Amino acid sequence: MPSRPSAKPWRGGPNLARLHGVKLGVDVGLVRVGLAASDPDGVLAMPVRTLKRDAKKNSDIRVVVREAAERGAVEIFVGLPRSLGGGETASTQMARDYAQTLVRALADAGQDQQVRLVDERLTTVSAHRSLREAGMNSRNHRTVVDQAAAVAILQQSIDTQRSLNRDVGELVTLRRPRRESGGVPAPTEEFEISQDIEREGGITP
Repeated sequence: MPSRPSAKPWRGGPNLARLHGVKLGVDVGLVRVGLAASDPDGVLAMPVRTLKRDAKKNSDIRVVVREAAERGAVEIFVGLPRSLGGGETASTQMARDYAQTLVRALADAGQDQQVRLVDERLTTVSAHRSLREAGMNSRNHRTVVDQAAAVAILQQSIDTQRSLNRDVGELVTLRRPRRESGGVPAPTEEFEISQDIEREGGITP
Protein backbone atom coordinates (compact mmCIF):
# COMPACT_ATOMS: atom_id res chain seq x y z
CA MET A 1 0.00 0.00 0.00
CA PRO A 2 1.59 3.32 -1.04
CA SER A 3 2.42 5.70 1.77
CA ARG A 4 0.52 8.96 2.01
CA PRO A 5 2.52 12.08 1.15
CA SER A 6 3.93 13.71 4.27
CA ALA A 7 2.95 17.27 4.97
CA LYS A 8 5.57 19.91 4.33
CA PRO A 9 6.22 21.89 7.53
CA TRP A 10 4.29 25.14 7.50
CA ARG A 11 6.42 28.23 8.03
CA GLY A 12 3.96 30.96 7.17
CA GLY A 13 3.48 32.53 10.59
CA PRO A 14 0.32 32.80 12.70
CA ASN A 15 -2.03 33.86 9.90
CA LEU A 16 -1.10 30.92 7.67
CA ALA A 17 -0.49 28.31 10.35
CA ARG A 18 -4.22 27.92 10.95
CA LEU A 19 -4.67 26.97 7.30
CA HIS A 20 -2.92 23.68 7.96
CA GLY A 21 -6.06 21.53 7.83
CA VAL A 22 -8.92 20.34 5.66
CA LYS A 23 -9.67 22.46 2.60
CA LEU A 24 -12.49 22.26 0.07
CA GLY A 25 -12.45 22.86 -3.67
CA VAL A 26 -15.54 23.90 -5.64
CA ASP A 27 -16.06 23.80 -9.40
CA VAL A 28 -19.13 25.89 -10.30
CA GLY A 29 -21.18 25.22 -13.42
CA LEU A 30 -24.59 26.22 -14.72
CA VAL A 31 -26.02 22.75 -14.13
CA ARG A 32 -23.67 20.99 -11.71
CA VAL A 33 -21.21 21.83 -8.94
CA GLY A 34 -18.21 19.63 -8.23
CA LEU A 35 -16.93 19.34 -4.67
CA ALA A 36 -13.55 18.08 -3.46
CA ALA A 37 -11.86 17.95 -0.06
CA SER A 38 -8.33 17.49 1.19
CA ASP A 39 -7.01 15.14 3.84
CA PRO A 40 -6.65 16.52 7.40
CA ASP A 41 -3.06 17.57 6.65
CA GLY A 42 -4.18 19.68 3.70
CA VAL A 43 -1.90 17.83 1.29
CA LEU A 44 -3.97 15.62 -1.01
CA ALA A 45 -7.22 16.59 -2.79
CA MET A 46 -9.93 13.93 -3.20
CA PRO A 47 -13.36 13.95 -4.89
CA VAL A 48 -16.41 14.24 -2.65
CA ARG A 49 -19.58 14.58 -4.73
CA THR A 50 -21.38 16.29 -7.58
CA LEU A 51 -24.25 18.61 -6.67
CA LYS A 52 -27.10 19.87 -8.78
CA ARG A 53 -26.84 23.65 -9.09
CA ASP A 54 -29.87 25.21 -7.40
CA ALA A 55 -29.74 28.90 -8.32
CA LYS A 56 -33.19 29.61 -6.83
CA LYS A 57 -32.93 28.03 -3.36
CA ASN A 58 -29.15 27.49 -3.15
CA SER A 59 -29.55 24.01 -1.69
CA ASP A 60 -26.15 23.10 -3.16
CA ILE A 61 -24.49 25.93 -1.26
CA ARG A 62 -26.07 24.69 1.96
CA VAL A 63 -24.49 21.30 1.28
CA VAL A 64 -21.07 22.93 0.84
CA VAL A 65 -21.55 24.80 4.13
CA ARG A 66 -22.53 21.56 5.87
CA GLU A 67 -19.55 19.69 4.42
CA ALA A 68 -17.24 22.47 5.59
CA ALA A 69 -18.65 22.22 9.12
CA GLU A 70 -18.63 18.43 9.32
CA ARG A 71 -15.08 18.15 7.98
CA GLY A 72 -13.75 21.02 10.08
CA ALA A 73 -12.54 22.80 6.95
CA VAL A 74 -10.43 25.92 7.33
CA GLU A 75 -10.58 27.21 3.76
CA ILE A 76 -12.66 26.86 0.58
CA PHE A 77 -11.29 27.44 -2.92
CA VAL A 78 -13.81 28.31 -5.64
CA GLY A 79 -12.65 28.03 -9.25
CA LEU A 80 -12.68 31.27 -11.21
CA PRO A 81 -12.98 30.56 -14.95
CA ARG A 82 -11.19 33.15 -17.06
CA SER A 83 -10.61 33.28 -20.79
CA LEU A 84 -7.26 31.97 -22.03
CA GLY A 85 -6.14 35.59 -22.29
CA GLY A 86 -6.99 36.18 -18.63
CA GLY A 87 -10.15 38.17 -19.26
CA GLU A 88 -13.47 37.81 -17.47
CA THR A 89 -16.56 36.20 -18.98
CA ALA A 90 -20.15 35.46 -17.97
CA SER A 91 -18.86 32.28 -16.32
CA THR A 92 -16.37 34.35 -14.33
CA GLN A 93 -19.17 36.51 -12.94
CA MET A 94 -21.22 33.41 -12.14
CA ALA A 95 -18.36 32.05 -10.04
CA ARG A 96 -17.95 35.40 -8.28
CA ASP A 97 -21.68 35.50 -7.47
CA TYR A 98 -21.51 31.93 -6.19
CA ALA A 99 -18.58 32.75 -3.93
CA GLN A 100 -20.39 35.79 -2.56
CA THR A 101 -23.46 33.71 -1.76
CA LEU A 102 -21.28 31.06 -0.14
CA VAL A 103 -19.61 33.63 2.12
CA ARG A 104 -23.02 34.89 3.24
CA ALA A 105 -24.24 31.35 3.90
CA LEU A 106 -21.13 30.58 5.97
CA ALA A 107 -21.60 33.76 7.99
CA ASP A 108 -25.28 32.98 8.56
CA ALA A 109 -24.26 29.54 9.84
CA GLY A 110 -21.75 31.07 12.23
CA GLN A 111 -18.77 29.64 10.36
CA ASP A 112 -15.56 31.50 9.56
CA GLN A 113 -13.89 29.54 6.77
CA GLN A 114 -12.03 31.68 4.26
CA VAL A 115 -13.37 31.59 0.69
CA ARG A 116 -10.87 32.28 -2.07
CA LEU A 117 -11.35 32.55 -5.83
CA VAL A 118 -8.58 30.85 -7.79
CA ASP A 119 -7.86 30.78 -11.52
CA GLU A 120 -9.22 27.55 -12.97
CA ARG A 121 -8.22 27.92 -16.61
CA LEU A 122 -7.83 24.52 -18.28
CA THR A 123 -8.89 22.54 -15.18
CA THR A 124 -11.87 21.00 -17.02
CA VAL A 125 -9.57 20.00 -19.88
CA SER A 126 -7.19 18.52 -17.33
CA ALA A 127 -10.07 16.69 -15.63
CA HIS A 128 -11.20 15.08 -18.90
CA ARG A 129 -7.62 14.04 -19.66
CA SER A 130 -7.23 12.48 -16.21
CA LEU A 131 -10.45 10.52 -16.65
CA ARG A 132 -9.32 9.25 -20.06
CA GLU A 133 -5.98 8.21 -18.61
CA ALA A 134 -7.86 6.35 -15.88
CA GLY A 135 -9.61 4.35 -18.58
CA MET A 136 -13.06 5.89 -18.25
CA ASN A 137 -15.21 6.02 -21.36
CA SER A 138 -15.78 9.63 -22.49
CA ARG A 139 -19.55 9.04 -22.47
CA ASN A 140 -19.36 8.54 -18.70
CA HIS A 141 -17.31 11.64 -17.98
CA ARG A 142 -20.35 13.80 -17.25
CA THR A 143 -21.10 11.98 -14.00
CA VAL A 144 -17.71 12.69 -12.43
CA VAL A 145 -15.94 15.39 -14.45
CA ASP A 146 -17.14 18.16 -12.10
CA GLN A 147 -15.63 16.33 -9.14
CA ALA A 148 -12.40 15.82 -11.09
CA ALA A 149 -12.29 19.55 -11.93
CA ALA A 150 -12.85 20.40 -8.25
CA VAL A 151 -9.97 18.09 -7.34
CA ALA A 152 -7.73 19.85 -9.89
CA ILE A 153 -8.71 23.28 -8.51
CA LEU A 154 -8.04 22.22 -4.93
CA GLN A 155 -4.78 20.36 -5.60
CA GLN A 156 -3.37 23.26 -7.60
CA SER A 157 -4.32 25.66 -4.82
CA ILE A 158 -2.77 23.48 -2.12
CA ASP A 159 0.44 22.92 -4.06
CA THR A 160 0.86 26.59 -4.93
CA GLN A 161 0.06 27.69 -1.40
CA ARG A 162 2.66 25.36 0.06
CA SER A 163 5.25 26.18 -2.61
CA LEU A 164 4.93 29.93 -1.99
CA ASN A 165 4.30 29.51 1.74
CA ARG A 166 1.44 32.01 1.64
CA ASP A 167 -2.20 32.37 0.68
CA VAL A 168 -3.19 32.42 -2.98
CA GLY A 169 -6.20 33.70 -4.88
CA GLU A 170 -8.71 36.46 -4.26
CA LEU A 171 -10.13 36.57 -0.75
CA VAL A 172 -13.92 36.98 -0.75
CA THR A 173 -15.01 39.01 2.25
CA LEU A 174 -18.28 40.08 3.81
CA ARG A 175 -17.99 43.81 4.22
CA ARG A 176 -20.03 45.65 6.80
CA PRO A 177 -22.11 48.54 5.43
CA ARG A 178 -20.54 51.96 5.57
CA ARG A 179 -22.05 54.37 8.06
CA GLU A 180 -23.05 57.79 6.88
CA SER A 181 -22.07 60.68 9.09
CA GLY A 182 -24.54 60.86 11.95
CA GLY A 183 -26.56 58.02 10.47
CA VAL A 184 -27.30 54.44 11.40
CA PRO A 185 -25.98 51.32 9.71
CA ALA A 186 -27.82 50.10 6.66
CA PRO A 187 -30.10 47.12 7.42
CA THR A 188 -28.28 44.78 5.07
CA GLU A 189 -24.71 43.75 4.56
CA GLU A 190 -23.05 43.85 1.20
CA PHE A 191 -20.27 41.81 -0.24
CA GLU A 192 -17.07 42.90 -1.78
CA ILE A 193 -14.38 40.87 -3.43
CA SER A 194 -11.17 41.86 -1.72
CA GLN A 195 -8.55 42.07 -4.40
CA ASP A 196 -6.05 40.13 -2.34
CA ILE A 197 -4.46 38.77 -5.48
CA GLU A 198 -1.24 36.86 -5.14
CA ARG A 199 0.69 37.86 -8.24
CA GLU A 200 4.19 36.54 -7.66
CA GLY A 201 3.90 32.98 -8.95
CA GLY A 202 0.39 32.43 -7.61
CA ILE A 203 -2.46 30.72 -9.46
CA THR A 204 -4.21 33.95 -10.28
CA PRO A 205 -2.58 35.94 -13.06
